[in-house]
Amino acid sequence: MSEVPSQARVVIIGGGAVGVSALYHLARAGWTDCVLLEKNELTAGSTWHAAGNVPTFSTSWSIMNMQRYSTELYRGLGAAVDYPMNYHVTGSIRLGHSDERMQEFARARGMGLYQGMSLEILSPDEIKAKYPFIETHDIKCALYDPADGDIDPAQLTQALAKGARDLGATIVRFCPATGVRRENGDWIVQTEKGDIRCEIVVNAAGYYAQRVGEWFKPYGGRTVPMMVMSHQYMVFDEVPEIRDWAAEAGHKLPLLRDVDTSYYLRQEKNGFNLGPYERPCRAHWVDPSDPMPEDFSFQLYPDDLERLSFQIEDAMARVPLLAEAGLARVINGPIPYTPDGNPLIGPMPGVPNAFEACVFTFGIAQGGGAGKVLAEWITQGATEWDMWSCDPRRFTDYTDHDYCVAKGMEVYGHEYAMHFPWHRWPAAPDRKVSPIHERVKALGGQMGAYGGWERANWFAQPGDDTSEEATQTWNRAGPWEARIREECEAVHDDVGVLDLPGFSRFRLTGAGAADWLSGKIAGALPKVGRMNLGYFPDKRGRILTEMSILRHDEDAFTLITAAVAQWHDFEWLARDLPEGLSLKDHSRDYGTLIVTGPRARDLFAAVGTTADLTLPWLSHQAANVAGRPCMLARVSFAGELGWEVHAENGDIPAIYEAVLAQGAKPFGMFALNSLRIEKGYRAWKGDLSTDYSLLQGGLDRFIRFDKAQDFPGKQALLAEKQAGVTKRFVTLRVDAGAADAPYMSTLWHDGQVVGETTSGAWGYRVGGSVALGMVRADLAVPGTEIEVDIYGQRRAAVVQPDGPLWDPDNSRLRA
Repeated sequence: MSEVPSQARVVIIGGGAVGVSALYHLARAGWTDCVLLEKNELTAGSTWHAAGNVPTFSTSWSIMNMQRYSTELYRGLGAAVDYPMNYHVTGSIRLGHSDERMQEFARARGMGLYQGMSLEILSPDEIKAKYPFIETHDIKCALYDPADGDIDPAQLTQALAKGARDLGATIVRFCPATGVRRENGDWIVQTEKGDIRCEIVVNAAGYYAQRVGEWFKPYGGRTVPMMVMSHQYMVFDEVPEIRDWAAEAGHKLPLLRDVDTSYYLRQEKNGFNLGPYERPCRAHWVDPSDPMPEDFSFQLYPDDLERLSFQIEDAMARVPLLAEAGLARVINGPIPYTPDGNPLIGPMPGVPNAFEACVFTFGIAQGGGAGKVLAEWITQGATEWDMWSCDPRRFTDYTDHDYCVAKGMEVYGHEYAMHFPWHRWPAAPDRKVSPIHERVKALGGQMGAYGGWERANWFAQPGDDTSEEATQTWNRAGPWEARIREECEAVHDDVGVLDLPGFSRFRLTGAGAADWLSGKIAGALPKVGRMNLGYFPDKRGRILTEMSILRHDEDAFTLITAAVAQWHDFEWLARDLPEGLSLKDHSRDYGTLIVTGPRARDLFAAVGTTADLTLPWLSHQAANVAGRPCMLARVSFAGELGWEVHAENGDIPAIYEAVLAQGAKPFGMFALNSLRIEKGYRAWKGDLSTDYSLLQGGLDRFIRFDKAQDFPGKQALLAEKQAGVTKRFVTLRVDAGAADAPYMSTLWHDGQVVGETTSGAWGYRVGGSVALGMVRADLAVPGTEIEVDIYGQRRAAVVQPDGPLWDPDNSRLRA
């Protein structure tokens, strides 16, 4: 039985595939003084898994990176650590029943080609050739991944464990952690065998992660946003036809996924393994009548096959041999889910020197990549790939128990669902609302959630189809299209108003605040009474975040950033805040209205205001509007004459009603997206991410290499500038057809992938489809003709001159 060391550099709590992979990658990085605490035997994810699969398909760029890396790691792991492993590369087939699914597959194929994956689109005949026992009469196509397969999870975790031990790391089995405490800047991890003092601690506790997370609450933590689903799969007896086919072919059948019916079917030895993701589904351990046990290791829930009848019957019709097989056993065990289905990997919100690597729904598929990412977070403070889609700080204070349960069940029941750009997942709405939320809905607002905040996406008129079914399309056309056009035209020709609750809003004050803030951004600070954009690079010169900086006094600032960035950006500012400076979060206290369009100045005059409406663009001032106090900022993300009205929540309703009374047309986020893309304005974690440096992002004008203060990434950016930037931000005019370019559409030139889009929309002021993206630097020349892969169609595009397509000299903004 392993002894517990008294000290370590890192302690990982949890011994599933992710925790062991993290230990292995830490040891590979030279951090060998690390300990993993395992409650029982080393296991892969939930202990009831007999085997795991390695899917390589996702429309999340970071998830695709993790899964691709996992596949590559596992392929050579046995040889690398001298441990035999059963890893079967079988390929996988995803069946598509509809035109919309064919478009999704085509998009996935394009993303895969960008990453060097050999994904293929198969016809029904080609499906039959690879899987002769299947019925394809109602199938349109399939997505085929030749690198997919299955692996023995016990062998995988043991191989990772051996590799970690051989490099000098420590694994302590049968030693559950029982708590943590802080002492003189270190963590003390408590166990039944003694305490371990360490610098860094990791919560990798699987479906027990929420319970472990409670230990960190006294040190700034929060309840881990997760729930646990019951997932069943069925193992069938040997089927002679499968045995004979596999023997003759020399390999197993491809993994089959019917993503529209929602199940996977794979060959298990010489029989089948069927795993549905059903609706209705069942959550466990969510109320006092079903408490989470202290130890559920090696246990299962009772069988509950009745709720799987639809998927079972469909699978038997799809592969008739399945109906002839005898059922050997049913496995019904726990799978953890976050509210969006992605895991938690990265810094633990609010807690120093603590990380999370937990709530993995597909721990085997993602474990290799997750270990790599976590090791990078710990050893380097940053990750190779932008991992925002898995960052624990993406969820803030709205993810209470009921929300997590409702969203987790929704995600599970739609595990293979298509994520259409116009669709809003309906579970658990109204977590954060503006003071005029009901008024906005009464005006026809069709709402969307942004960092938990409800905002109108578009405004429906009587007779418009606002059903969920209407949003099941990738195409631009729909009941929203005419309304978005009208909203954009109002902003262009007259005046519009957008209720925009939820801006992350921080107040920075104290002697020396200006010098400290200047050392955080690449550019210059605004003068008193003015505002500008500040770009915060990391030490590699990559785009960490963007904030609007409003300067009230020499050392007094308001910093405004995206709603979803609240915890991420506040933590970045607060982590090394000098003594004597004050940083306060006022995100909940204020609302924002955007009032913009050529008639905006006349509207404010008619409403009544004490503001000086002649102050220039990028100025701000305290004023009264409609008799209510507010701050007016002369800026507009829509790219027209306009102001942002920032006011306390109690004053927003009166100002909004006064603005409406003067004829302002309500507009929504879909229209704002179109308007900002025409101006080339970047959006956080789309166009602005740590996948790109400031120079690649075309933000050269926001860098001051000659300013007095050094800033993170300065040397990296100077070196990049001297060596030459390899890719560049561009605006494209696209012959887009029925759909505009989605995020991460591949860009092609002379038969080669040369970049990717980061945003796309129809521009109603410029009369065409517009995409923002990154392209190989030598092609970032106005007039260069390239192609954009939009759902499998290569559409012609032309690189535009650097600068906005709409109002390139900003004359309308400055009017």
